[in-house]
Amino acid sequence: MPEQPHQETTESRLAKTFLARFGSKPRIFRAPGRVNLIGEHTDYNDGFVLPAAIELSTYTAIALRKDQHLHVFSENLQETAEIDLTETNPQREDRWPDYVRGVALMIQKSGVPLDGADIAIYSDIPSGAGLSSSAALEVSLASALLATSGRPLELVEIAKLCQRAENEFVGARVGIMDQFASCFGSAGQAILLDCRTLEFQLLSLPANLEMVICNTMVKHEHSGGKYNDRRTQCEEGVAVLKRFFPAIKALRDVTLQQLHSHRADLADLIFRRCDHVVSDNERVLRFVNALQTGDLATVGRCMSESHASLKYNYEVSCTELDVMVEIATRREGVIGSRMTGGGFGGCTISLVETAAVEQFKRSVAKEYKATTQIDADIYLSKAGAGVAEIKASV
Repeated sequence: MPEQPHQETTESRLAKTFLARFGSKPRIFRAPGRVNLIGEHTDYNDGFVLPAAIELSTYTAIALRKDQHLHVFSENLQETAEIDLTETNPQREDRWPDYVRGVALMIQKSGVPLDGADIAIYSDIPSGAGLSSSAALEVSLASALLATSGRPLELVEIAKLCQRAENEFVGARVGIMDQFASCFGSAGQAILLDCRTLEFQLLSLPANLEMVICNTMVKHEHSGGKYNDRRTQCEEGVAVLKRFFPAIKALRDVTLQQLHSHRADLADLIFRRCDHVVSDNERVLRFVNALQTGDLATVGRCMSESHASLKYNYEVSCTELDVMVEIATRREGVIGSRMTGGGFGGCTISLVETAAVEQFKRSVAKEYKATTQIDADIYLSKAGAGVAEIKASV
């Protein structure tokens, strides 16, 4: 048999790019994106979520410099940026270097001094698809900066400071789910995360089901006003409900019965926002119980109910997401389908029986194109491992 050609790994190719650009051999850190099976917009309400890390990742190659500057190259964009670590009041530019600057700033604010570094970044996670490309960048970069400076932190601290980078510097008021999943992902397992206590449980996914991610190709933007508006609306709901239930701190503490008993006290828009969060919190726990008992019909119902709530109550879906879910739900072998991520575009997640996956991918892509005139990208991904340093030959 003829010898098969050797396929160069992503990390080896990035290491060669780094050597050619910066003249030294780097260390390389990989952090995955994530897909969320259920529990959307519940994380910043102290609720429950069920994400899984995916096999698409962001890679950060790094080597120390002798000054206090970060020289950063984005291979995807073919752009460079220089960041002065001694700058006392860095300003946001609303460009990709904000994530680098924000992570470095939050590490320094936590009391950890950083050394200068040359950095090259590559990602195979599609940007704006709702698969947490920003969190994967933050986590891989933070891990690289901390390790090369000789000051590693616990994974939970890395997740927290990366969330702060997005909240306080980039300007997106995201919860901690994305960064946590990128840190704590585990092969073959989803993560049931309590976003208040950060306690988590790993749940094995059924061996005969696959996660199929359908990218509508409509990009979303977390730092835009619509996402932040939803968080403000939830806080308005809590402020009203606290008058009747003083012990509550977040929508996590509210039951559906309590919420509906005070519907007349809430503006309709605020009620609908709260109704989604409270009901999706309950759906996460119902989904997990059904998954553990093999009740796949309930798993599918939870996904359908979640998507409908995101569409009508939280109003973060869009025509293309709704079309994709409707098409997927009609396919043979599909357990359930819903939008995943912050919304306003991005991806859907479908749980599909392994034997039906190839036909699912072909038929969904064909009908979506016929309906929207858009060529969708469809990814099949196992639940993957979290952030790690990886070896690369140059």
